[in-house]
Amino acid sequence: MSSRSLVVVAVAVLAGAPAAGAADAKAGAVRSSFGKAASGEEVALYTLTNAHVMEVRTIARGATIVSIRVPDRAGVMADVTLGFDALAGYEGAGNPFFGNVVGRYANRIGGAAFTLDGKKYPLAANNGANHLHGGLRGFDKYVWTGEELSRDGASGVRWSMVSPDGDEGYPGTLKATVTYLLTPKDELVVEYEATTDKPTVVNLTQHAYFNLAGEGNGSVLDHVVQLHASRYTPVAAGLIPTGVLAPVAGTPLDFTKPERIGARIESDHEQMTLGHGYDHNFVLDRQGPGLVHAASVFEPKSGRVMDVHTTEPGLQIYTANWLDVTGKGGHKYGPRSAVCFETQHYPDSPNKPDFPSTVLRPGETYRSKTVFAFSVRK
Repeated sequence: MSSRSLVVVAVAVLAGAPAAGAADAKAGAVRSSFGKAASGEEVALYTLTNAHVMEVRTIARGATIVSIRVPDRAGVMADVTLGFDALAGYEGAGNPFFGNVVGRYANRIGGAAFTLDGKKYPLAANNGANHLHGGLRGFDKYVWTGEELSRDGASGVRWSMVSPDGDEGYPGTLKATVTYLLTPKDELVVEYEATTDKPTVVNLTQHAYFNLAGEGNGSVLDHVVQLHASRYTPVAAGLIPTGVLAPVAGTPLDFTKPERIGARIESDHEQMTLGHGYDHNFVLDRQGPGLVHAASVFEPKSGRVMDVHTTEPGLQIYTANWLDVTGKGGHKYGPRSAVCFETQHYPDSPNKPDFPSTVLRPGETYRSKTVFAFSVRK
């Protein structure tokens, strides 16, 4: 085929009453500095706003989303993504991919190697015996180049980077762009594209850690989740899929009806024990290509709701089971203080020929689309 569908992340906020001062807000993109990287490169910060005072901040290092501010049912704004106040946090060893774009391959590749067209490619084993999120220097550690843009009344920034042939063991020079657009309809659109000059594998995602009560505001165990996924990919030790697509029915992974995250997270089911909570890929129910409704999330105290739509075949749910770091404002982020919704192809697809392919060849363009839509329930 000539293209894979483009990863676009759209975040839409359908707020209730606008916050004070909303009528006076001006939409636009403002560039400033987030400091200098350890390499000496200036790290640009773009602040995107619209007339409803929704605000998104993104930095050049890792094409990272450092904050998303949206209102609750009373119109009170809060930042609903975990992260750090300064660049040092994002550069530190303790950064668990907060808001990063991860690649060249998001999630795990078993045995830290894959074979493509008869040739084996060894990769860094940075997650036990396995490869995770692109290796020791994945796309999250690159300083991307930014360019301000506007489209159909939306303001935004396009980040671009080049991953050289052999980067972290992957074949082919990969040229990638990530575009964030904040629209008048309160949508944050994130478009990913990539091309290569040699056959390679690509699987990108946005690794935002969400807490709809506001970052630093306790656990997400009372968030109510519904997934449009009747199957998942069970894992073995090391969280590598077995290759089976199994039904969620009768397991703690059944979110086909709304359920609290905390209701079954401590189950002694083998999958929950292996993941120490939720760290699983769900197979989305779809009848064909295009956007499907993947997930809904509701936070009862604030009234915030997030709906996830995507063109990707899978959705990794991760409940921050190992998190232990100090973040924004000195807030202590512990286990289950956020939940990630990583739209993507399945883990270890390069080693699972029956999984949807992640192979990208010269002349093709990697493309995908995901929509995170925020609303308020009264």
